[in-house]
Amino acid sequence: MNYTERERLLAVSRFRNLDKAVSKDLNDIVGLIAEICEAPVALVTLIDEHSQFIKAGTGTDLKCTDRGISFCTHTIKQNGLYIIPDTLQNDLFKSNPLVTSNPDIRFYAGATLITKDGFAIGSLCVIDVIPRQLNEHQKKSILLMAKQVVNMMELSWSMNELEQKHMRELEQNIVINESELKLKAIFDSTADIHLLVDKTFTILAFNQAAARFIKTIYGHKLTLGNDLLDYTDTSIIKEFRKYFNVALAGRTIKREWLMMPGSPHACWRLITFMPVKNTEGEIIGVALNSADVTHHKRQEEYINIQNEALNRIAIIQSHELRRPVASLLGMMDLIKMECLDFAYSDMMETTINELDQKIKSIVKDSEQTLHGRHLSIVA
Repeated sequence: MNYTERERLLAVSRFRNLDKAVSKDLNDIVGLIAEICEAPVALVTLIDEHSQFIKAGTGTDLKCTDRGISFCTHTIKQNGLYIIPDTLQNDLFKSNPLVTSNPDIRFYAGATLITKDGFAIGSLCVIDVIPRQLNEHQKKSILLMAKQVVNMMELSWSMNELEQKHMRELEQNIVINESELKLKAIFDSTADIHLLVDKTFTILAFNQAAARFIKTIYGHKLTLGNDLLDYTDTSIIKEFRKYFNVALAGRTIKREWLMMPGSPHACWRLITFMPVKNTEGEIIGVALNSADVTHHKRQEEYINIQNEALNRIAIIQSHELRRPVASLLGMMDLIKMECLDFAYSDMMETTINELDQKIKSIVKDSEQTLHGRHLSIVA
């Protein structure tokens, strides 16, 4: 037989634990074969590494024997029926303790149990306490019943395997469903729009934010299978296709767009296009994330306006305010040159210089604010 003992033992292990229904059917078979063969004992055995397990039997209460003294360990090495008419006349068995003492075996006939994948796992056998022979009908009956025993055991094993597989799948489905519920909760809790789209722009999945957006803007109920382009702003559809194709080529890309300008629903959105791959690494679609960045864009616009205002203030400070101060300084120089006696000239000069320094300081601070974007000063 073309297999190792380790492989055979693995096959035996499939049938070690038979359910009660199959055990009852096997007991019915051994009762029938004992009757047909007119033998007091009939057994279904499995030959494990060190033991012979009796899975069904009539005429004995034994459940297990040592493999070293079992008859069936020799049966599984044979093809067809293995018969020992008189054990005391057989050199291999005449000193066997099962022959020389209870149960005093004198006759043995066994048919090998061979699985569909070719492993000899045990036998269907009949035993008597007197030497004898089997007729042809009895021999054919043992061989036929041995095949039925294997069929019943394999069917039972297959049913158990299917049931266990089904239970594992149920457990996996429970885990998957729980995970999907958690993911859906996270998916739907965000204010960002999430969409999964195939290569043809067919919507495969979406979150509640996406459904609300489509309902608000277009008055439609978003459903799986819808065409995404039906809900894409026509003013950006050309660029949208371009970025979608970039993602289909394998690169994640982002783009900001002003959506529906001039309408009550006008808004800025940052859209991220991400390639989606299957387990084989093939790109099958695009995941889109659309975030409303209108507030951010308005803040940017407000900051730009502030910068422009600061710039105008700096110009006014550096030119408009310093012009009259420069005129006053010039007049003070003329007074000094003409040597005019003016009681408050020193005080005026000090005041004008202080004003000039203050204006210079304000201009410098404004320039630093503009260049360093220290907008908290004027926000």
